[in-house]
Order: sequence, then structure tokens, then C-alpha cells
Amino acid sequence: MVPIRDNNPTKITPYVTYALVAANVLAFIYESSLPPQALNGFLHLAAVVPRELSLSFAGISVHQPVPEWATLITSQFLHGGLLHLGGNMLFLWIFGNNVEDKLGHAKYLLFYLSCGILASLTQWYFGQDSSIPSLGASGAIAGVMGAYILRFPKAEVIGVVPLGFFFPTFRVPAYFFLGFWFLEQAFYGLVSLETPTNIGMESGGIAYWAHAGGFIFGAILGPLLGLFSDKSPEESWS
Repeated sequence: MVPIRDNNPTKITPYVTYALVAANVLAFIYESSLPPQALNGFLHLAAVVPRELSLSFAGISVHQPVPEWATLITSQFLHGGLLHLGGNMLFLWIFGNNVEDKLGHAKYLLFYLSCGILASLTQWYFGQDSSIPSLGASGAIAGVMGAYILRFPKAEVIGVVPLGFFFPTFRVPAYFFLGFWFLEQAFYGLVSLETPTNIGMESGGIAYWAHAGGFIFGAILGPLLGLFSDKSPEESWS
């Protein structure tokens, strides 16, 4: 099932969500303008390379112009292809505005970037010697989804299931759609630990632990930042 929207209106204009989508699209346009060799070098520089991050944590220089810790942020705006970008931005567009509505613009941006950093660190923890660059907004967006399922478990997610030339629509509660998504990520993450497989970052695949970790940290950070507060986002800063 591919989500297309939810039935959860907001009271604000989600400027930060719009800005994040725009920043990711602009970064991808820049990536697309680079020749293959320059693109590989750029991604290696700006994405998280677990092995290099491990060395930097140990105080060993990796001789990169960008500090390796900074890639925990820069990697969140890079994508490996159009489908990767499109899928991430679709989920951010659907679920981000409601979380921003509850947290407020400033705290939502802090929340989003923090979830992305913690998601990347989760993936790093399970593959500290990997030399494969990890990139994408998936971990941060997983954090948004973790907060969303807590705050709006019964909101309806409307999606389509492509069946050849037919595209029937379905409505399911958020707790079912997002809960199933999380269980899937956690399952594949566990499989990648125990079995030689094409699943996971070691084969250049999907960073399932970043997804699962981002989701969990989003569910933790959201309430801490006022996800359930009755105050308006502006009042919560006072």
C-alpha cells in the first residue's frame, strides 16, 4: 500500500516541512548535475561512512575536509536516486505537517534533525566497520512517523495498492499502517544481523536499523518536546 494522504488537518502552515522537502529536492538536483566520478566523491564526503565515523570517535583523523560528525546532518539531505527521494518526500509530506503542528516550527526542526542523527548512529552501531556510505532522510522521517503514531494513532491513512492497471484505494488507521512499517524494518534489521543476505547496508542496500532506530527515538523525543502538550507551540517556549 502506497500512502497518498491522511485525513488529519492542521491549524498551521507547515513551513519547516515545506522547507525540508525543498532542501532535499535542491540537494538531489545538485547531485544529478555531477558527473559519476564527482558524484561518488561528493557522496563519500557528505554521507555517513561508518568506518570513518568510528575512527573519528577514536580520535583518528580521516583527512576529510568535512568533519565526520557533520555528515550525521549533511547525509540527511542526500539521496541515492529519484525513487529514494520521492518515497521519502511523500512520507514527510503526509506525516510531517501534523507533527510540526503540535511541536511548533522551531522544535519540530530540532526534533527532525535529532531523529536523523540518532537514526544514523543506530545504523552505525550495528555496522561500525562498514565502508559503505549511508545517506537519506529516511531515519529522520522515521522519527516523524514514530511521533505521529503516538499522537494520532486513529487518524486514517489513505493509500492505493497498485494491481496492474487498477489502483484500489484503502483507508487504514495510522497505528496499523505505521506499526506494520516499523515491525517490517525491525524484522529485516534482525535478519541482517544473523544471516548473509542482500538485506542491509553491508550489501549497499537499505539501512533498516536507521529506520527502526529513528522511529523509536521519534516516539521518545516527540513527547519530551511537547507532542501532547495542551499549550500552543508559541506558549511552550515561555
